[in-house]
Amino acid sequence: MSEAAAIPSASDASTASEQALPVIRLPMLDSKRELFAYEIVFQDDAEDEATLMRRALATITDGALARLVRGNRTFLRLTHELLMEETDVLQHQPRFGVLLQPEAAADAALVERLARMAQRGCPLMLDAGDTTLEFNPAVEPLLKIVQFVRLDASKLDPATLRSRSEYLHARGTHVVAGHVDDHDTYHRCESLPLQAIQGQFLLKPEPVAVPVLAASRLSLLRLMKALQEGNPGPVELGQIVRDDAILSYKLLGCVNSAYFALPRQLKSVQQAAIFFGAARLRNWIYTMALSGTGDRPPELLRAALIRAHMCEKLAQHMPAEQREMAFTAGLFSLLDAMMEAPMDFVLWHLPLAREISSALLENKGPFAVLLEQIRAWEAGNLRGGEVQPQVIRRMAAIYLEATQWADHVYAFADQRPN
Repeated sequence: MSEAAAIPSASDASTASEQALPVIRLPMLDSKRELFAYEIVFQDDAEDEATLMRRALATITDGALARLVRGNRTFLRLTHELLMEETDVLQHQPRFGVLLQPEAAADAALVERLARMAQRGCPLMLDAGDTTLEFNPAVEPLLKIVQFVRLDASKLDPATLRSRSEYLHARGTHVVAGHVDDHDTYHRCESLPLQAIQGQFLLKPEPVAVPVLAASRLSLLRLMKALQEGNPGPVELGQIVRDDAILSYKLLGCVNSAYFALPRQLKSVQQAAIFFGAARLRNWIYTMALSGTGDRPPELLRAALIRAHMCEKLAQHMPAEQREMAFTAGLFSLLDAMMEAPMDFVLWHLPLAREISSALLENKGPFAVLLEQIRAWEAGNLRGGEVQPQVIRRMAAIYLEATQWADHVYAFADQRPN
């Protein structure tokens, strides 16, 4: 993949791109598939690990990291040196906790330090992986002080995952299943005494023998089809959504919010389409409409919104029309998971531009390159030494902006009129 094709040159990197932490937030979902906590994962950008983590602690102090995770419970990994020297900030931020490796149990001084942190309200999670925990003296010092343990569901057979979860639960420890990357594993985890589940299952459609769309989803696809056919202008967009009071309410509430700082209030969808442009408003109607798939995890729609915004920003070197299409490609890249149906089946209902459908179905074309870059970022696969540091800094800035935008827009997409 060509970096130049996927990302604007480093010369246009702003101050924000130099300051943004190269991190991603990974959700852990509870039994209702609501957010339980985020994990902050550092991208490898060739920066000194201790320096990077000190920057993370500084962003906790100034509130930047709290804004990234919307004030939710959050876990991050810190070096031994930082845990011993600079963790006072965590004792004043009870929503931020620390992920620990089993080897930490061998360091008596560190365990003592961690015990004091736990007593003062700092959440601690042992990232146990597939380490044996039952009656294991090597990890017992940590098990006595941590509130949470994460098990690696990809490395443990079902029987061991169950017995270990039950053992920890009986001790009064909250259990998180990590690396749950397929729906079979997810469904096995549903019957276990778990506090949360984390993994790539969230971004994947559940396999079905015969895809069937519920009436609400067919209605949503009909709306999307109407938004695509005939390249509707401002008047036509207003007519398409005029009978959906909730959709109009969400849309106008969002565009008139302080985030966009408009010079005047827009009172109709037609006015909004004239002000922002029909193509952009059409994308926002997609966004608000997709929130109607209310049985899907909220973090899934947030992930789609982040992809959409990142894709649009990565397409800044393209013509304006293609930038709008890039947004659609990013948003629709998770349409199969949101609709719980195969991508080809869903797109059969939509007359999308060839460039978008090629990216989503065949992984071809200019938008496929952008989506590949975003997926690599989500997976933490942009490695220092393999990718230029300025590229990672630029991606960090785009990701930070995308999360802020997505969280703001989702707040309106999720609301209902009084």
